[in-house]
Amino acid sequence: MTVYQKTALAALLATIFLIFVGAIVRVTGSGLGCPDWPTCWGELIPPTSLEQVDFDRLDIAKFQKRDPEITKATLSAEFNPVHVWIEFINRLVSLPVGLFTLATFLFSFQFLRKSPSVFVASFSALVLVLANAVLGAIVVRSGLKPGVITLHMALAMTLLCVLVYAVYRGGDRRPQVNLNGTASVRILLVVLFFACIGEGVMGSQVRELTDELALKFKDVPRNVWHETLEQKPIYLIHRSFSWVIFVLGAMTFFKTRKATGDLGQLCLRTVCGIILAQMVLGILMSHVSVHPVVQVLHIGLSSILVVTLFWLLIAGRSAGIENPKKINQTN
Repeated sequence: MTVYQKTALAALLATIFLIFVGAIVRVTGSGLGCPDWPTCWGELIPPTSLEQVDFDRLDIAKFQKRDPEITKATLSAEFNPVHVWIEFINRLVSLPVGLFTLATFLFSFQFLRKSPSVFVASFSALVLVLANAVLGAIVVRSGLKPGVITLHMALAMTLLCVLVYAVYRGGDRRPQVNLNGTASVRILLVVLFFACIGEGVMGSQVRELTDELALKFKDVPRNVWHETLEQKPIYLIHRSFSWVIFVLGAMTFFKTRKATGDLGQLCLRTVCGIILAQMVLGILMSHVSVHPVVQVLHIGLSSILVVTLFWLLIAGRSAGIENPKKINQTN
């Protein structure tokens, strides 16, 4: 593995870790743990108690643009040191993503002539990181405005795919996956990949809606307001579409069950295992309780699923699904 690939891989792993941390921020309701950006409660190092907050450093007028009812008193009431530090750690974790992605871009200049697509992928990754940093600021300043969070997550998933491409194409030796199938297998993988992306976007919207209802009915038992959630179209589509993905996953497993090579088998088992796990986690959240650990796993595993599927797509394509004889010769 080249230095470029190691750097791109580090950026990829850091992004996956950041998604898990971001999931913790969402499920704990820590999105506004730091009400300002880029500082946190007006400080570079956030306070651990309300007594340490210097309200003179906070621009209350700016907060009132997003909510006219915000005052010093309301901010004081919302201060939660646990939420503050969870959000602050989330911001710290984003730094390695930016640094590794920048390093990946700098190392990519060696591919400018011999493999321009690698350079373009590296540049795109850097642009996506910067765009997500801007969106992160908008999320805070808008008071967790619905839609912005979903876009934030969608860009993160796109970044994962771009980094997977960079890792794969950035070396002379590229692992090949023989899926032991025809062009129909590739079509099935493409459909499954985009179905998972769509399901992830809808899941983010469902999460936004759940947070909204939980806040609105905070003094009402969950089973009461959850009935309202179950009547929302996006929730019904998200829940029903999960069965479509389950069927697509089962078809993929059946059609590729004779795939050769340890890497191909590992990736396919990972995809099928995560799809099954996501179904179980979704059922638990829908019918049992929205436990924080379950939610974090549900969001985090989706990122690993996207990475694995995209890896199969590009590795399978390069292996030449349409020409399995060539693959067998290389193996």
